[in-house]
Amino acid sequence: MSPMQGAVDGDTAISIRAYIEGRQRVLRDYLAAISGSAGRLVFSLAYFVVLANALSIAEFGLFATASAAGVMLSRLLAFGFLAPLYRIATVKPRLLGAYTAGFLVMSALSLPVLGAASFGIYLLFFSSDMPLAPFLLVVAAEALLWRPAEAVIVVNNGLGRFGRGALLVILGTAVRALAAVAFALFAPPGLLSWTLFYLAANALSLMLAIAFFYPHRRLRFTPALYAKRLADAVYVAGAEVLFYLQMELDKLLVLALGGPHLAGLYAIVMRLVDLTAIPVRTFSMLLVQKMMQAPDLLSRWSRRLGIEVAIFAVSTLALLALAVILRIFPTILGSNVAEAAPLVILALLVPGLRNLVEYQAELLFARGQTAVRAVNLVLLAGAKAVLLAHVLGAYTAPGDVMIALNGVFAALYLASLALTYTALAMPPKRV
Repeated sequence: MSPMQGAVDGDTAISIRAYIEGRQRVLRDYLAAISGSAGRLVFSLAYFVVLANALSIAEFGLFATASAAGVMLSRLLAFGFLAPLYRIATVKPRLLGAYTAGFLVMSALSLPVLGAASFGIYLLFFSSDMPLAPFLLVVAAEALLWRPAEAVIVVNNGLGRFGRGALLVILGTAVRALAAVAFALFAPPGLLSWTLFYLAANALSLMLAIAFFYPHRRLRFTPALYAKRLADAVYVAGAEVLFYLQMELDKLLVLALGGPHLAGLYAIVMRLVDLTAIPVRTFSMLLVQKMMQAPDLLSRWSRRLGIEVAIFAVSTLALLALAVILRIFPTILGSNVAEAAPLVILALLVPGLRNLVEYQAELLFARGQTAVRAVNLVLLAGAKAVLLAHVLGAYTAPGDVMIALNGVFAALYLASLALTYTALAMPPKRV
């Protein structure tokens, strides 16, 4: 064997070993991250079952809708500065202390905007059905307590500490589940009573996150570093609000047009749909990190199609399995859930289509195309509002509404598909 041939064989062996090690690392990271999703799935189900049966269906609908609004409003915190914080943790962790200080300062500056937006949402959707105090408690729990805890999770994920991020996800969900159990056993019934427990649970989660999970860095407020990233952060904040408006608009419209009881039935079904998204979001998070470093990762259509088919199949089969279980054992999740159980199978296509729209929005964030992402989400939110208003105006029976939802989400997926892959044909924006 010639020296040149030996060198080629050596390079080939090194390349194969590097490929195998890279695949093993990806698998290890996914398993570490999905462990958090598995734990979250278990505790989320326990939390949902306890709470859905501790509150009346109407109260659960009001809480779930207020929580959805709170999640949407929480994206205004720090004017989207969590996105630069995540990018820095992923690509330049030595600047984490400076960007953490920036996140804290921007969070304080965003509070008046967050307060005004919260009051506006309350007047628009909740004032006729829900007192102001429990609504504000829910928004505070989501925006001021859980959103900073999420910042700790995404920073750990950005640093590659997926195990720590997963553990914090599990702890946060477990704390909420324990709060629901304590409420069901010891507290006076009612929405206001539960929202106080919910606020306390999120406060405890945040304290645990800061004390035990945030990387120790010296805080350095450095405005010069933030200027070039602030515009992108504001774009992300706007896009995130629009994203969650597009995702949660159905709950708000069902409450506004159908009343609290229909909103409660709808919230129960959609909560079960949400459970199917947990493993998909873990996969999307890892893919986003890879695309930040390699924006052309999905340049091949075969890879794009394979991922979308897998997401749709996993999501649909998960809801189908749940619907079959509820068909055989309708009261397994409690009497309130049993009332909504027959509706689950009617929304069979919704989780796959909904998760695909969410996944496609993450692709644009990964490539730095935040402005395009915001425009797409405006268009999707407008389309969803029109389609849902038509459905809720045409149908009053919950079963008919659920069946029609499959068509609504199919139309939204096709629109998202066209908008997203048209944008992916453009050059990525380096952030």
